[in-house]
Amino acid sequence: MSTPESQKPPAQQVVTPHLVCADAAAAIDFYRKAFGAEEVVRLPGPGGKLVHAAVRIEGAMVMLTDENPEWGNRGPRMLGGSPVTIHLQVPDADAFVARAEQAGAKVLMPVQEMFWGDRYGQLEDPSGHRWSVGTTVRHVDPADYEKAMKASMG
Repeated sequence: MSTPESQKPPAQQVVTPHLVCADAAAAIDFYRKAFGAEEVVRLPGPGGKLVHAAVRIEGAMVMLTDENPEWGNRGPRMLGGSPVTIHLQVPDADAFVARAEQAGAKVLMPVQEMFWGDRYGQLEDPSGHRWSVGTTVRHVDPADYEKAMKASMG
């Protein structure tokens, strides 16, 4: 017997970002170059705008669509920024951010060692979406986060 859980696509995680972009096709090209994304699907609609697209980044699905104010789809540039940061856990945050910057991302926070045990940085893609990137370099027990944070702040 088929259940809703068994019908879920295998490559889709429980929470999937769905990004609205001024130019979703250009965003896909950027994610391929900067993040090593693999394109999964691209569905153009009338006028060539993308109604739906999806890429896989580090194994995680990210869906995209073009801005369309008539449908309520407004991207970060149209809204004056984004309050959301999407996090990627990657094998090498330094290399990942360097590649993204070379491809056109704006580094908002250079990669550095953080109190919770990651090398961590933040960037903004050309569409205005914010991303954080981390690589675990040492284990810190979550019970010790507050103590580690206070020590890191002097």
